[in-house]
Amino acid sequence: MLGCPSHQLISLVLILLLIIVDQSSQESPLKSAVFLSPAFVLEPGSVSNKFYYNIGFPKGHIAIKNFDAEVVDEGGNPVPLYETYLHHWIVVRYYQQKGVKVTNYHNNLGFHQSDFILKRNSGICDGGLSQYFGLGSETRKTITYVPDPYGIEVGNPVEVPPGYEEKWLLNVHAIDTRGAEDRLGCTECRCDLYNVTKDEHDRVIEPDYIGGLRCCYDETKCRVKDGFQGPRRNLYLKYTVKYIDWEASIVPVKIYILDITDTWKKPEKSTTTVARHHCQIEYLVESCSSAVANVDCTHTKKIILTFPSGGDVIYGVAHQHTGGTGMALHGEDGHVICSSIPIYGEGKEPGNEAGYIVGMSSCYPRPGSIKISAGETVTLLSNYSNAQRHTGVMGLFYLLVAEPSPKPNSILHSTDETGEIVILQSAIGALAVFGIALVVGAAVIYQRRNQRDQEGYESILI
Repeated sequence: MLGCPSHQLISLVLILLLIIVDQSSQESPLKSAVFLSPAFVLEPGSVSNKFYYNIGFPKGHIAIKNFDAEVVDEGGNPVPLYETYLHHWIVVRYYQQKGVKVTNYHNNLGFHQSDFILKRNSGICDGGLSQYFGLGSETRKTITYVPDPYGIEVGNPVEVPPGYEEKWLLNVHAIDTRGAEDRLGCTECRCDLYNVTKDEHDRVIEPDYIGGLRCCYDETKCRVKDGFQGPRRNLYLKYTVKYIDWEASIVPVKIYILDITDTWKKPEKSTTTVARHHCQIEYLVESCSSAVANVDCTHTKKIILTFPSGGDVIYGVAHQHTGGTGMALHGEDGHVICSSIPIYGEGKEPGNEAGYIVGMSSCYPRPGSIKISAGETVTLLSNYSNAQRHTGVMGLFYLLVAEPSPKPNSILHSTDETGEIVILQSAIGALAVFGIALVVGAAVIYQRRNQRDQEGYESILI
């Protein structure tokens, strides 16, 4: 055995590692649950933007490892973005008083009532952006997996107030653009195409509000071509939750959502005023012909804010709309904490629709390598091409942060220059063979990622 060729020794090590990894997976198996939202009905030009209470969700004290979603028809077939544009979907955690019955189709959250307690993420925006999960058109090709040993903890009975139970809420904002006179204008919620003068709360829309969420609310309709006919159809958001049972070895992560439109300003030292984070969620990008911009027609929006608490950055991803060219979060000394770049489609099949953002690149820093200190001043940048005007765009940044561990972590992961996610899992063991101790090295698992840097975008399919 001592004189065996090196490749045989390597084979033995790999076999042992596979056994160890397999045993580990058996101890804490990854579970998967698939759900469908209630049906939402769309016809050419129409909009659905409803809230569904008490949606299907895995039960028990668990760690969420992955959350994927897409729009499907009654046959379960994926629906392309150029037929139904998925503006956004969000999943919100809340506590509901036991015995309270809720009608499922609400156009507002109603969390001011004592029957509901909203369980927000750890983000800093006041009011909105309280979701645990959520994406938009990029949902099919954005990796959201939470690497080991981390997990998003939910279902802990200790956290639930007496007399309440944990529930989940889903909001789906979908726009049917079949036969649209201006498909991009419909997806960007241009007010003139929706022919509205008041928002859903009956407030007059100001003349300088050209487009955005206030003009494409539930049951509005975008202008379609004269004579175009298309059937009404029932659609669903199909969502898949992957999770494991909670155990002591899992490291919990906090969810932070930062918004490029945050109007936060640091209070003066002489005052005791608490800074408020008024996140506008959307903004207007004027074309470079009518606004000051860089020579390459890139619109850059920047905010500087103070991060509320410290920890290791485990994951990061941005959310942008058509025209977006990427976002980046910088630390106080200027280093890049995370950058995220859109993936634009090039074809017609679902997940590759030309001109649409079909994915966003994700950050997986090596644990312990990227930290944010409590109270650290960070800078968030959002870039859009402004070769043409874009209304109602967004620049959100989603982060998972874990409190620093006192011991080095056994899981290492990063995104290499090829776009692959590399997960290195250390498995140290001793194998006595004829009195010789064998120390096992690291097993490497590669998960291929189709990620391309995009500098522009094509016309949206007609």
